[in-house]
Amino acid sequence: MFIIKKEDYVNSEADALFIGLFDKPLKFEGALEPLDAAFSGQLTELIKNGDLSAKEEHASIIPALGQIPAKRIVSAGLGKEKEADFHAIQKAVTKAARQSKAYGLESIAIVLDSFVTESITAAEAAEAVIEALFTARYEYQGYRTPGNEPEKQLKTIVVYTEEDSSEIKSACEVGKTMADGTNTAIRLTATPSNMMTPDDLALQAKSLADQYGFDLEILEREDMEKIGMGAFLAVAQGSAEPPKMITLKYKPSDSWEDVLTFVGKGVTFDTGGYSIKTKDGIVGMKTDMAGAAAVLGAMEIVGKLRPERPVMAVIPATDNVISAKAFKPDDVITSLSGKTIEVKNTDAEGRLVLADAITYAKQQRAGKIIDVATLTGGVIIALGKDKTGAITNNEPFFEEVLEASREAGEMIWRLPLTEYDKKRIRKSDVADLNNSPGRDGHAIMGGGFIGEFAENTPWVHLDIAGSAELTPGVMTRTLAILALSDQSE
Repeated sequence: MFIIKKEDYVNSEADALFIGLFDKPLKFEGALEPLDAAFSGQLTELIKNGDLSAKEEHASIIPALGQIPAKRIVSAGLGKEKEADFHAIQKAVTKAARQSKAYGLESIAIVLDSFVTESITAAEAAEAVIEALFTARYEYQGYRTPGNEPEKQLKTIVVYTEEDSSEIKSACEVGKTMADGTNTAIRLTATPSNMMTPDDLALQAKSLADQYGFDLEILEREDMEKIGMGAFLAVAQGSAEPPKMITLKYKPSDSWEDVLTFVGKGVTFDTGGYSIKTKDGIVGMKTDMAGAAAVLGAMEIVGKLRPERPVMAVIPATDNVISAKAFKPDDVITSLSGKTIEVKNTDAEGRLVLADAITYAKQQRAGKIIDVATLTGGVIIALGKDKTGAITNNEPFFEEVLEASREAGEMIWRLPLTEYDKKRIRKSDVADLNNSPGRDGHAIMGGGFIGEFAENTPWVHLDIAGSAELTPGVMTRTLAILALSDQSE
């Protein structure tokens, strides 16, 4: 798909010529000077007239009108050159790609060197542009009846640059891989729950295992009963859908030590159980498996890019529904860890399935654990929808995750977990733990409950209840970047 050329891009016959435009006195200098010359300086006039802008995240589409072989120019406004970074390129190209999608582009030419600065290399720019291009152009099709006219697909991307072609092509492939993993997470999350059951999640995991050589284990209900996975099974007992405990293992070598482990909440639909949600609150609960989707998307990236460190994914998949067999408030259940739990709220089910999943991950020799979950509405009240809430028991590991999130451009914000909070979670007249100590500090109570099962294993909890709604596929890239990071230093 990617063709790297050092030829004169002005002669490209692509459906669209993508350029980066920095907000500086001479907009069309350097890599863009030949383009303005081909238009006899008229592009500069369009800037003066306000029809073309280099302002940050401002996208413009102008017809070429036969001045160059390409049909149109798509410009991505990058703002001030000294302030631009990887994420500025992503944001600008995202807007430009979305605006140009309606043209049904089958071929795109990218003037890569127009995105390069003293602080942004050509390889970094290539990765940013390609990732943004494919993420922005992705659209979940669902189950709408297709029209008579076939939709045009992007078939060819030619990247024009003076830099090393093999390095640029490799960067393009990385960008495409990151976009594909994110788009997988978006697709899984958007799929209706009757089409995305626990069995369907297991099939998705099997597909990844077959494609990338992961070890795959799927525990069925009877397997979980034998080992005493009482917290997960309590949530699952009301459903006709068989629950699945899904484990994927990426083993780059014979060593299985210090295993980086992703645990994704896979509640494929959440009614709230007997603590039933409101008629408005229940709509959209097909997305309560967004954590599992992010984990599977990240594992797709891991499978393609093959990091050096071992990685494991654990996904507890079930739905939470009401039936004669469903668990109830006031029930006491025994988790896989042996700790007993008083159920105060059946809508606080995510922490129950994650409790057993984390215990199981530890039994599978997890060295560091990140759980990702649409866990609480409280995190939205606390942080809004543009931030993922985080809780940890290990400062160095949290710093690793925080650095990966910054590189991914996915903001996380740490919430405090105090001894007072832990006492509330452990306060019950009939059990070791209470699954819902109260509404105050709701997001902390949920994450802190999960921490009771992480115990001394380095652990970070990511509550994406708000951020997954604002940015579908969120945390896929953070997890993947963490897996790909060099831990030798």
